[in-house]
Amino acid sequence: MTALRYIALAGPTASGKTAAALAVAAALPVPVEIVSVDSALVYRDMDIGTAKPTRAERGMVPHHLIDILDPAQRYSAAAFVADAERLIAQIRERGAMPLLVGGTMLYFKALFDGLDTMPAADAELRRQIDAEAAVHGWPAMHARLAEVDPTTAARLAPADSQRIQRALEVWMSSGQPLSSFHRRDGADAPPDPMASGEALLISLETEDRAWLHARIAQRFDAMLNAGFLDEVQQLRARGDLGPTLPSIRCVGYRQAWEMLDTTQGRSPTKAELAALREQGVAATRQLAKRQITWLRSLPRREVIACDTTDAPARVVTRVRQALRARHP
Repeated sequence: MTALRYIALAGPTASGKTAAALAVAAALPVPVEIVSVDSALVYRDMDIGTAKPTRAERGMVPHHLIDILDPAQRYSAAAFVADAERLIAQIRERGAMPLLVGGTMLYFKALFDGLDTMPAADAELRRQIDAEAAVHGWPAMHARLAEVDPTTAARLAPADSQRIQRALEVWMSSGQPLSSFHRRDGADAPPDPMASGEALLISLETEDRAWLHARIAQRFDAMLNAGFLDEVQQLRARGDLGPTLPSIRCVGYRQAWEMLDTTQGRSPTKAELAALREQGVAATRQLAKRQITWLRSLPRREVIACDTTDAPARVVTRVRQALRARHP
């Protein structure tokens, strides 16, 4: 087994991470197991709207941290770090290479930098924040967050109620900004895994936003054609889910949920479907923009252009080079 402890493959939504990951798994001389780094793929029964790897793809390579939670449950960066560290150790014990793949940059950063112990959830504080948001709106709460924690606010969309709420809750309960709990700048911060040679971070990026925007639109259309609205209807029919849950606030699900709230059981009109498509594509573009901002803040990432036909092959070449350098 190589000294390289794990490989990380990050990128914005629709950048081709799954294809590149499967190419790496097929090409390496050691077995590969994929660990998902995605806050949406953890949920069962949310397959189409999350662009979850297909059963055939998961059958080709072992995948972890997919379908591990019910949509009514919550997941966190701290839980991800604990799960990822456990899985990395177990995969290496089996003589395989852990390949961490995804676009939830907070999870990557938490794994790379470590997290201090954050305050536990406080239901009363959350009620206070929600009540204030009901009066003033989440953009106003985002502006308030920017005053006390500009670093976190800069990474969040003004309508990202779940994360704005948590950041304000941490500030109100501890008097410290959420960003202060990321420990890379602290004296007790863990060593940078890329600088120490423990990990290789490959980032799929493009300077041609039009290419990525076209991919996002094509994928959203494919989701709609594959029955995405039926999937959301089935989630609504459970009766125990709602738009305040992280699962339903995932991009695409939130917009579909809001549209179905207005239709009240009738079939949506062509105009409503067109509006859903426009809103879903726009929200996904905003997500990609935030993901790219996060990526560019990560030190020692190795960028490979995703808008080339040979992007998976270039990822494979770079991984092979890294393996040879550490294990001639």
